[in-house]
Amino acid sequence: MPISRRALAAAVTALVLPLSACGSGGGGGGSTDASGKVEGDITFQTWNLRANFRDYFDGLIGDFEKKYPGTHVKWVDQPAEGYADKISADAAGGTLPDVVNVSPDLVAPLAKAGLAMDLDKAAGKYKGEYLPGAWASHQVPGMSGTYAFPWYLNTGPMFYNKALFKKAGLDPEQPPKTYDQLFTDAMRMARTSGGKVATLANIPTIEDFGRYGASLMDKDGTGFTFNDAKGVELLTKYKELYDAKGLDAQALNATPESAGKEFLTQAVAMNPGSALDLDNFKKQAPSLYKNIGITDQITNTGHVNMYVMGVMVNSRTKHTPAAVAFAHYVTDAEHQMSFAKKVAIFPSTAGSLDDPYFTEEDGTDETRVRIAAAKSLKNAVNYTPVLFSDQMKTALRNEVGKALQGKQSPKAALDNAVTACDRLLKQQG
Repeated sequence: MPISRRALAAAVTALVLPLSACGSGGGGGGSTDASGKVEGDITFQTWNLRANFRDYFDGLIGDFEKKYPGTHVKWVDQPAEGYADKISADAAGGTLPDVVNVSPDLVAPLAKAGLAMDLDKAAGKYKGEYLPGAWASHQVPGMSGTYAFPWYLNTGPMFYNKALFKKAGLDPEQPPKTYDQLFTDAMRMARTSGGKVATLANIPTIEDFGRYGASLMDKDGTGFTFNDAKGVELLTKYKELYDAKGLDAQALNATPESAGKEFLTQAVAMNPGSALDLDNFKKQAPSLYKNIGITDQITNTGHVNMYVMGVMVNSRTKHTPAAVAFAHYVTDAEHQMSFAKKVAIFPSTAGSLDDPYFTEEDGTDETRVRIAAAKSLKNAVNYTPVLFSDQMKTALRNEVGKALQGKQSPKAALDNAVTACDRLLKQQG
């Protein structure tokens, strides 16, 4: 998959596999015994990585084959567009590769169809090598087991405009950390600017409800629960903020690009971003750049949101020891670290984020953001439920928009969103 924070944040089209063609559900249809000799021919599929990282993967595969002389790894790379459909077609046709690059929402239907190997059984000895939140990211509600090795992570710190904070009488060195602090500061920002400066440019997403402390889904994975008291409380506060013009007027239709533009023009005081954004500020908005602040994502739980990619093992592989060994090899600490130094991503392996590469300043903007993000990732979690599809995100967004405009109460909006999402969940099978 294209490696960027926004690409990782974007959900892939929900996947509905024809279970009759794939085998029975329940997780894993083949052997989970990976203790045998590592040998045989396996196929490894990535997601739009060959163009930029061919040398890296050629080297990695070559080293693996030298370590295990009886193995041969065939690497195939699929384009980003239509990747979910490609996996669905391969799953239905029995041609799914042995080792597959997946995201949590892609692995869920494969696990339900019995095509994703349970790594708690096949590779549980490696669990301690990974950050707990990363290992848990490929678990599926209603099923026991873990269905992919965590691979690379990403997250984004929050940027804030110190000059706008100071002008509003706020301490520019003490940005909000919790939602209560955020709403207090945002209301003051709106009041002192006469409604001309908003603090945020985006309406709340499922990740916001998670970071606020709302329950998102029941443990069995049979229904969504973000319409609980915490969820209603969050949306009520956003409604108050919207009415006070502390939420940007364009927020209902905002995209990451449009929200970024509002921050760039200093109409908005806070916005998530990346090192690429910093470089853009430096070139296009020097006055903003000299007043830029970097802080963690807003959260009440103490855990920021992470975006995660994984490497799944096909439960139908004929070479379980080789497939498991290679999936682990791709995602072990050494190889994740080498990959992270080639592109702006972060390793999911325990201890890797303590490397000087992620902790020591060198005066560059890229390093400033990398250090801030790495620090927050150590105990981050993937808030987006693995069963939460694009259609569900749209349903939530539509109902939240109605609540902010006063067309329905926050409670009714979230009740309607949960009903719509539960209906879509049943259609997933």
